[in-house]
Amino acid sequence: MNNSADVINADLNYICENLQEEFPQLSGKRLLIAGGAGFLGYYLVQSVLYWNQLNSEKPPIELIVYDNFMRGVPGWLKGLEGDANLSVEKFDVIDPLPSDMGDFHYIIHAATIASPIYYRLHPIETMDANVYGLRHFLDYCLEQKERGTPLEGFLFYSTSEIYGDPTPENIPTSEDYRGNVSCTGPRACYDESKRYGETLCVNFARQHGLPIRIARPFNNYGPGLKISDRRALPDFARNVLDGDDIVLLSDGAPTRTFCYVADAIVGYYKILIRGQDGESYNIGLDKPEISIRELAEKVIDMARDLFYYQGKLMFRVSDDKDYLTDNPNRRCPVIDKAREQLNYSPGIQLEDGLKRSLLWYADNREAEDA
Repeated sequence: MNNSADVINADLNYICENLQEEFPQLSGKRLLIAGGAGFLGYYLVQSVLYWNQLNSEKPPIELIVYDNFMRGVPGWLKGLEGDANLSVEKFDVIDPLPSDMGDFHYIIHAATIASPIYYRLHPIETMDANVYGLRHFLDYCLEQKERGTPLEGFLFYSTSEIYGDPTPENIPTSEDYRGNVSCTGPRACYDESKRYGETLCVNFARQHGLPIRIARPFNNYGPGLKISDRRALPDFARNVLDGDDIVLLSDGAPTRTFCYVADAIVGYYKILIRGQDGESYNIGLDKPEISIRELAEKVIDMARDLFYYQGKLMFRVSDDKDYLTDNPNRRCPVIDKAREQLNYSPGIQLEDGLKRSLLWYADNREAEDA
């Protein structure tokens, strides 16, 4: 792979190859993706349309995307205009759902702010999307069932941050860990609204017999994650491509496992199609667990080979007094449940994922078009 086009083609093929049992179940069905213009929407949307192209002899998946386009309409989504199986509508999930939206077979609720920098800037909007937006969809699913056209699957995006800062004996962290979370700290708007969102999902599934499933992403990265997102890897990529030193605003000691987005998308569609009702699933990589400093060093080494990068790693103190408040020291999932129940088997290792990401960023440096 030499450029972003190669990366995207390889990723879309990888996703479709690993969803050979799941995507055919969407054939001829209506799928709604709320928040489809965001990071995860990048491949959630494109993989469906790519599968349609590869399987033109089968009834296509009809895809509807809702997004409030808070950060603009991304260039990749504009480029899909004219696809007969795609409908894109500007809509904010905080508002009541349109009365004429029709019935769906599957719904993915991914409409929320997920970057810590941005959800701290918009805490109320973040909570509203995770609570009111979710409730609107759940009520609609119930209404659809009462009309005699029940939904086949609903996926709610929760987060690994519902675990907070796990105690040492609970790392790696499994789905049955109850969490160690602040309800008033600077990250609470996201963490706690996701926790309450899961409670809504579980109780709607149990009380009303709805096919609601929950994903808990662990540090996804890769194409679609805007270079302006302000999470670690986009920041590193921006530094590299600008020829600047990589600057850490901490000692870089906290550790994470990082899951390349193509593997994550496979996991999310597996939850949507195969997950058990009212159940949550960790989606991520369980190894290697590395420090943020080690991640930065890997990026520097790789960028030297790819781009003849000459920068180095620097350390500074953030001007934001809450920059590290409630930031977990370690984050690493147990993914046995997804492996056993969903046949989830992530296969893209960190070095390969980092290379794909840097090649993609090299061709997608415009903050609002990436």
